[in-house]
Amino acid sequence: MQLDATDRRILRTLQREGRMSNAELAEQIVLSPSACHRRVQRLETDGFIAGYVALVDPRKIGKPTTVFVEITLNGQSDELLDGFEKAVAKIPDVLECHLMAGSADYLLKLVVEDTEDFARIHRQYLARLPGVAQMQSSFALRTVVKTTALDL
Repeated sequence: MQLDATDRRILRTLQREGRMSNAELAEQIVLSPSACHRRVQRLETDGFIAGYVALVDPRKIGKPTTVFVEITLNGQSDELLDGFEKAVAKIPDVLECHLMAGSADYLLKLVVEDTEDFARIHRQYLARLPGVAQMQSSFALRTVVKTTALDL
């Protein structure tokens, strides 16, 4: 399915405010509510809209510290990569895990309370990940740009 200008307006609007009613959305994009509803349903069915979430402020829940962890494995076999990925997916504190091209094999993003909390996570989970040859952790000092909205 190709996205037309109306689909793009719908997606841009929903990325900014996913909780608005269909009537509000239809009004903002200048479309009838029924046509708007059909388009949103099609965008959901076709996978353009993967889901709806509430974005929780990590500071409000006592996790103001963002940590990026670069991990290099001691090999590249499918078995090793699969084992690592299955293990890292079980760590509740990992928000993102990316297979990378470059100096590290994986990049993890975690949000933690503080350095002590990260040390606990490191001991309890990260140090036990299979096949790890090297691990480098970096603490974000300040978030300059943060968005979940894709450019359409």
